[in-house]
Amino acid sequence: MAPATPGSRRPADGRRSTAALPSDPVADARRRRRAEATCLWCGRELGEQPTMGRRRQYCRQSCRQRAYENRTTMASAGLPEDAVLFTAGERQLLADKLFQVRCAAEDVATAVADGATGGELGALVDQLLATARDAEVLRD
Repeated sequence: MAPATPGSRRPADGRRSTAALPSDPVADARRRRRAEATCLWCGRELGEQPTMGRRRQYCRQSCRQRAYENRTTMASAGLPEDAVLFTAGERQLLADKLFQVRCAAEDVATAVADGATGGELGALVDQLLATARDAEVLRD
């Protein structure tokens, strides 16, 4: 293999080097952000995003449509773009989900105070996490 030219990663003969290049932290962050993307409307995980092209913003066409309807309604009503409106039923559902999260957290705190075993605490923490994940989804 020919020696590399100064300031270059390629050998002098122009061939690509097979040596491993250091990872690019910016590219790594982009990959993680694309992998962790969620639907802008319902909050569901979008799964793996393409590395090229426009990123998906919605999990389904119905979510894209609901977001469009929401934007146009907000604009015609003169409300700020980042305002969030809930029906009375959605508000009650959210309050119920938050109550469930609080109860699950109180169960964990009570178990710790009572000296619960690691297995019991693990089960309670798993329940808390499942309840919190359910509460994250604002709309179905």
